[in-house]
Amino acid sequence: MSTSENYDPSAVGVRGSIFGLPFEEADAQVVILPVPWDATVSYSAGTAEGPQAILDASAQLDLEVVGREAPWKQGIWMAPIDEEIRNKSQDLRLVVEPYIEALEAGQEYLKVKEVIAAVDQGTTALKAQLKDQALAYLNKGKIVGLLGGDHSTPLGYLEALNDKYEDFGILQIDAHLDLRKAYEGFKHSHASIMYNALKLPNISKLVQVGIRDFCEEEMELVKSDERVAVYFDQELKWQQFEGTTWQSLCKEMVAQLPDKVYISFDIDGLQPFLCPGTGTPVPGGLSFEEAVYLINQVKASGREVIGFDLNEVAPQPDDKEWNANVAARVLYALCGLV
Repeated sequence: MSTSENYDPSAVGVRGSIFGLPFEEADAQVVILPVPWDATVSYSAGTAEGPQAILDASAQLDLEVVGREAPWKQGIWMAPIDEEIRNKSQDLRLVVEPYIEALEAGQEYLKVKEVIAAVDQGTTALKAQLKDQALAYLNKGKIVGLLGGDHSTPLGYLEALNDKYEDFGILQIDAHLDLRKAYEGFKHSHASIMYNALKLPNISKLVQVGIRDFCEEEMELVKSDERVAVYFDQELKWQQFEGTTWQSLCKEMVAQLPDKVYISFDIDGLQPFLCPGTGTPVPGGLSFEEAVYLINQVKASGREVIGFDLNEVAPQPDDKEWNANVAARVLYALCGLV
């Protein structure tokens, strides 16, 4: 481990680096790859601002954790936020928003083919760029945590992991199944990330937790694909109401995963008071400690966490960094798993 000689982890955190840490890329075991993108968000935009807001809020976290060595000591570094990605996302939002407004109003939109073509071109280019970036870090021996942005963003990273590993599973914490073939015509939609992920041949299992919003098309896929196991939020809560412990439920979920695991964390998987600023908030969800306990059970089981993402944080002007504060703590917990 290499840190600045005068770094004091008990001092006031200084904004500018993730969690106020002194690491450079070469010193870090974990690399955070920010993706300021929300081109396909359908309900509430703003997730493109998530990475910057989380970076800003992260410096005020205290770094010790209960019962084990603090995650920061392994080295955590965040790559610079790519303004070209943010600008491209903003340009596409200007194209997409009038189209979505027409859809929601039940009106015909004359330029629908042009909109879909522009978004598909943009998302395909982003996917290729992120795959190359992720592979470069993976080939240096880094663990990558992708920080979105909307939930469409991890696909290129998942393709990189598919090239790197012969077999791995995904633990997804989310309010939504994200198993649509396309949404609003966009094949790389935030609502299609897991449909697209399941096309990758080396993903052998998808365990989805906290789900409470889904459509008929998605349920048909769940029933037809034995790789998919869904733990609906209502069923989890009712089992706990009737005496089943969260520990036993988590052990059941984790037992379905293979030895190598990728964690995909959509912030709307949490209870909405923890993340009121998100693309598509839904009542219900996991508490913060339920989510942290679950992901730590992956590590406790002896499985290897090979990567992760955190998505759908949409900071609000009047939230006093609450959304980013919660997300920064989720990100720190994820960093502690590797």
